[in-house]
Amino acid sequence: MAVRKPSVKIVNIVASAALNQRINLKQIVQKFPQAEYSPHVFPGLVFRLKKPKTATLIFETGKMVCTGAKSEKEAAQAVTKVTKELKKHGIPIASKPVVTIQNVVASAELGGEIDLESVVYKLKRVMYEPEQFPGAVYRMADPKVVFLIFSAGKLVCVGAKREEDVYSAVDNIQRILEEQGLIFYPK
Repeated sequence: MAVRKPSVKIVNIVASAALNQRINLKQIVQKFPQAEYSPHVFPGLVFRLKKPKTATLIFETGKMVCTGAKSEKEAAQAVTKVTKELKKHGIPIASKPVVTIQNVVASAELGGEIDLESVVYKLKRVMYEPEQFPGAVYRMADPKVVFLIFSAGKLVCVGAKREEDVYSAVDNIQRILEEQGLIFYPK
């Protein structure tokens, strides 16, 4: 049983979407001068939204990648809003985009100190090279995520495909650290 409830914050959701058609990026730049497009540097066009605050990469293949959303719902809203904006300004979009969550990135605080030196010996699938990086890298099998674990009790969780997996993974890592006597809470 967890001594403390960890605080978890979703910091970024990366979602992909497919329009299943080719897109004329030069046409988008003409209609949206604020769009960023330098094909000699990067093949995608960057379409930024203020609300939700996201950046969506649009490729000529009709594939899109949305970053910056703080929830799965917000990621889907952003992709929908971008496609509606394109349609509204005369860019032909034949079908509704199919949105797939690729990565949920979150930060968490467990509220205790973690003994990173011992984490390496007591847990499997851990990398810790303090002269290279101040945190341990822990690969959790279920749910399949990767944690950066810092001695101050802070975590970064990457690789989740759903928000609920993040919460479940943080609860799991806290339970594991407590069972192994690797986390110390202030009195």
